[in-house]
Amino acid sequence: MSSADTQVAIIGCGYVGSAIARHWQAQRLRVLATTTRAERVDELGAISHQVAVVRGDEVDRLQALLEQQTTVLLCVGSKRGASYSETYLNTAQTLAAVLPQTQVQQLIYTSTCSVYGQHNGAWVTETTPVTPSTDNGQIIVQAEQTLNSSATPQRKVCILRLGGIYGPGRTLERIYSRMAGSTRPGRGQEYSNWVHLDDIVGAIAWARQHQLSGTYNIVQDEIPSVRDLVSRVCHRYNLAPVNWDEHQPSSRRYNVRAANDKIKQTGYTFQRPVFQL
Repeated sequence: MSSADTQVAIIGCGYVGSAIARHWQAQRLRVLATTTRAERVDELGAISHQVAVVRGDEVDRLQALLEQQTTVLLCVGSKRGASYSETYLNTAQTLAAVLPQTQVQQLIYTSTCSVYGQHNGAWVTETTPVTPSTDNGQIIVQAEQTLNSSATPQRKVCILRLGGIYGPGRTLERIYSRMAGSTRPGRGQEYSNWVHLDDIVGAIAWARQHQLSGTYNIVQDEIPSVRDLVSRVCHRYNLAPVNWDEHQPSSRRYNVRAANDKIKQTGYTFQRPVFQL
C-alpha cells in the first residue's frame, strides 16, 4: 500500500493531533481530522484532507467516518471544566463499539504516565500495576482497558503513555512562569516526567509505521526532580526563584520515574532525550 493510499483518522486535533496531522500530511498520507468545534474546520482543513465535526458519543457518525480508515489515532484532551468521562471514556467506548464494523488495522491512543500514581519516586515500566491517585486517572485507566478490549488478530491497539508535554507554544518557561516567586508546599523532590512534542509526533509515527501493539511509556531520558527543573528554568529565563516550605506536606499525588526502554527496544531513538534550556 502506498502512502497516498494510507488513510489515517485523528480523533481530537488539539496540540498533539494537529502536529501529527502536519507530519502525516507531509508524508502524503490521507488525513481525516476530527473536531467538536465547527469554528476549527478551516484551520484543520489546512493540515488534512478532510475535516469532520463529530462528538465522541456519535456512534453512527463515527462508524461512517472510520469505515475506510487504515489507522485511527485517539488523542483527545479534556477542556477546562469538561467531564473526563465524556471526553475519554465515552469516546473510547464508542470506538470499541464501532471498530468491528470498519477496516481499521491499528488504533493508537495517547494516554498518560499519571496512571501509575504514587510510587514514591521508584522506576516504573509498562508492566507496573497502575494505581491512579485521582478519579480522573481512574477514568483514563478505564479508557485504556476499553480500547485494549477492541484488539483482534487483525487490529492492533497501541497505548502510548505520555509524560508532561512541552514544545513550541507550550514552553517550560511559560509553564513554570506561574510558579515564579511563589512558595510551594513540600521539598519539591518528586520526579518530573516530560516529553517534547517532537518525540510525541515521532513515537506516534513510529508506532504506525511499525504497526506496534501494546503499551509504551513515551518520556525523555532526563527525569529531574520538580525542584531541580523549576530552579533551572527560573535561572535560565530570569524568573523569580521558587521557595519551598518543607513544613507543609506536598500537594503532588504522583511521583514515579517512567522507564522508556520498551519503545527504544523497538528501534525508536528519542530526538530530545534531555532538556535543551
